[in-house]
Amino acid sequence: MNIGPYELANNVFAAPMAGVTDRPFRRLVKQLGAGYAVSEMVTSRRDLWNSLKTSRRANHDGEVAPIAVQIAGTDAAMMADAAAYNIERGAQIIDINMGCPAKKVCNKWAGSALMQDEPLAISIVQAVVRACEPHGVPVTLKMRTGWCNEARNAVVLARAAEQAGVRMVTVHGRTREQGYKGRAEYATIAAVKAALRIPVVANGDIDSPQKAREVLDATGADAVMIGRAAQGRPWIFREVAHYLATGTLLAAPLVAEVRRVLLEHLEDHHAFYGEFTGVRTARKHIGWYVRALPGGEEFRRGMNLIDDSRQQVDAVAAFFDRLADITDRMPDTSAYDQEHEDADSAIA
Repeated sequence: MNIGPYELANNVFAAPMAGVTDRPFRRLVKQLGAGYAVSEMVTSRRDLWNSLKTSRRANHDGEVAPIAVQIAGTDAAMMADAAAYNIERGAQIIDINMGCPAKKVCNKWAGSALMQDEPLAISIVQAVVRACEPHGVPVTLKMRTGWCNEARNAVVLARAAEQAGVRMVTVHGRTREQGYKGRAEYATIAAVKAALRIPVVANGDIDSPQKAREVLDATGADAVMIGRAAQGRPWIFREVAHYLATGTLLAAPLVAEVRRVLLEHLEDHHAFYGEFTGVRTARKHIGWYVRALPGGEEFRRGMNLIDDSRQQVDAVAAFFDRLADITDRMPDTSAYDQEHEDADSAIA
């Protein structure tokens, strides 16, 4: 599969997630089988480009190509400028955010709120494509099925985006109104795929190799994009890619491998954010890894009291050493993860 001139390793992608898909996480999931990973969304507001948060999000040092950056905003000219700004900093693909359901984003008419105003949404796509074309940078679009159940306009917007020059469209199988509640539906994604010639990516509730196969079969999509299911389980990408290629399931990863993966992630995370911020923002990642493991909840509570990066690394290493004394391979946590997903959906 290709996006413009870039040939991807496979058709299993990591979704952009605010506060999650930073450079250390993208590097991690690419190592563990993701064929493509998109950055956290970068604002189109010029006055925030020099902020620490934005400068970190525009940092791609050491990242494996292709480097895909998602931009968000409500003004066509500002979005075009944001595309150029990120291209100057190494972006090789620009993704337009019309999928984020967060209130703080939609209240400013960005993210999936743009789907309510089709002329504005189309003008933004056209402006970004025009800004990227001279640099040979392809543009992609991520959207939802619509703003609400009564206004599922993904097909209309996807067709307009294709006509404007977008090279790939990703559709999350929920409306903005749904947030993450209920279950994703895939009929709308299938309709988008049937209407377009460019690649279409299916997103939403893909949490296992079998579900990925089911969604691809149901939608005819060219690829799947995985988000929340990769939190604390980044090896899901290689599991899905292997299953799609062979029809067989990989064995659960060894505890020793997960220990190494998490410790390397922590070292990269601490180096990227620095001591103070790095320790605190790493806590969520550690919590996702251990939440369903024996003693995980107790460990997580104690972890939140640690403010030193070396102590954090040592504590994680000791936890997985104790787990290795119990089992060689990671326990099956799928039942817990499903309950966790249901709880997240209920309160989103």
